[in-house]
Amino acid sequence: MLTGALSGVKVLDLSEDIAGSFCARLLADYGADVLKIEPVGGAALRTMGPFAQDDPHTEKSLFFLVLNLNKKASTLNLNVELGREILKRLVAKVDVVVESYRPGYLSSLGLGYAELSAVNPSIIMTSITPFGQDGPYSQFRGEEIVNYAMSMIMSISGIQGREPLKHGGFQAQYEGGLFAAGATSMALFRQGLNGSGDHIDVSITECVASTMMATQTIYPFMGGVQTRRRSEGSMFENPMPCKDGWIISQAGGGATWEDISEVFRAPGLLEPRFANSAERSLNGPEMDQIILDAIKDRSKWDLFAEAAKARMLFGLVQTPKELAECPQLESREFYRETDHPVLGNIRVPAELFKFSETPYQLRMSAPTLGQNNNEIYVDGLGYTPQEAIQLRQLDII
Repeated sequence: MLTGALSGVKVLDLSEDIAGSFCARLLADYGADVLKIEPVGGAALRTMGPFAQDDPHTEKSLFFLVLNLNKKASTLNLNVELGREILKRLVAKVDVVVESYRPGYLSSLGLGYAELSAVNPSIIMTSITPFGQDGPYSQFRGEEIVNYAMSMIMSISGIQGREPLKHGGFQAQYEGGLFAAGATSMALFRQGLNGSGDHIDVSITECVASTMMATQTIYPFMGGVQTRRRSEGSMFENPMPCKDGWIISQAGGGATWEDISEVFRAPGLLEPRFANSAERSLNGPEMDQIILDAIKDRSKWDLFAEAAKARMLFGLVQTPKELAECPQLESREFYRETDHPVLGNIRVPAELFKFSETPYQLRMSAPTLGQNNNEIYVDGLGYTPQEAIQLRQLDII
């Protein structure tokens, strides 16, 4: 059995953000040998909180920890000629380069796809940026909330008459990384067939916009737009408060409307004014009140169990503590423990999808800054230990 689906693939990760780091981590998780190359002072992601023990230390960023599992790390200064020559020597030995610099930046250093493919014609360069490598917005800086706004998803999120809302967290960044990892895997398949390289251009905004594909099509197809939900009369099929948190339910699944009324213990839902979806929409505020009154003193976990028996489409809003203790995730070994040299033993989200024949392995924790410099530059490129010390003194590694 192989050690991983991508066993034997070698990757240089030049990225300093969430999207690029996540892309390279996914490749590493399933067998690729990934080397994180950071500036001498460390990748920008090391400065992103939260930090363990609230200590803004380069080795205590929880984002850096989670996004760089299963990678090795070295430092390299690309702003000097020798640093760039060293990178080209490394590129000659690998299959993939992942980067997230502003379009044109690496080319200005003589390290763009054209230059690197001259060194290694089979190289795959995966470039992940807010808006892509070309177009009128390509040189604009982006951020999570910018990608969300520009991709349209904010326009349908929130309540009618109020400001558009962004979903929590960094979903655009993770979508960009996930799309990039998938595209890189396809390019690796082609590389394996004929040895050809490729430059993959990933726009995070386009990744998020693609999740709106059906919604986007409404406008050119019929001139319509999807609206945000009403401020009242739309609690059903949206989060609803109960005694110990929030739940969400939808019609459909294997449950009849009578089943739903029974689970909520709300016989008022069987009145003729709620007989079908059109009537329920027309009498939404009244239906909201019936459901909210019926569940306000009930536990979300009790409701969840009853809804499951009735085969309702039903979910509960889990808190971070509940997600960390979720029996479903626990049964599938979603979380694993890793031993970090600075942070110690820590539990992390690990196995993101399962392969039956080449399962996930948590081989190593996130690397410390420059952890593998000797392995890469002395053992790998043939520098003597004394030369490596001199490179460090000159801020080249």
